[in-house]
Amino acid sequence: MKSKVVIAAAIALCLGAGVAGMASAAGEPQVVRQGLMKKVGGSLGALSAIAKGTKPYDAATVKASLSAISESAKAFPEQFPAGSETGFETSAAPAIWQNMADFKARAAKLGSDADAILASMPADQAGVAQAIEKLGADCSACHQTYRLKR
Repeated sequence: MKSKVVIAAAIALCLGAGVAGMASAAGEPQVVRQGLMKKVGGSLGALSAIAKGTKPYDAATVKASLSAISESAKAFPEQFPAGSETGFETSAAPAIWQNMADFKARAAKLGSDADAILASMPADQAGVAQAIEKLGADCSACHQTYRLKR
């Protein structure tokens, strides 16, 4: 009986440590920025489906996607403090910290381009395709310089 209690306590302790580790990782800048990039990627995917005609035009989806891209782009640069260059399988290139001003300018351009597109709100598949071209170019330009190839 005593060994069952000890084993149960050990399991609970390990599970608690695992949950605490996951909770502390969630707030790490590398994890936050990966989440933001997944949000941008998902939004671009939704817009791309409309642009390609695999999904019908839906104004609510377009608005939500553009808003998510704008918000993420504005929050993104703050997730690169000194000391977050490695860890949590980051794809961030050292060039970010070597040229932070340019990196922030590129993120700001993505955010302002998303805002401008949102303000004119694409009204059809062709408009969404034009938006994807502009936003995709912003993403690509930044990734070429500031994302590690894996």
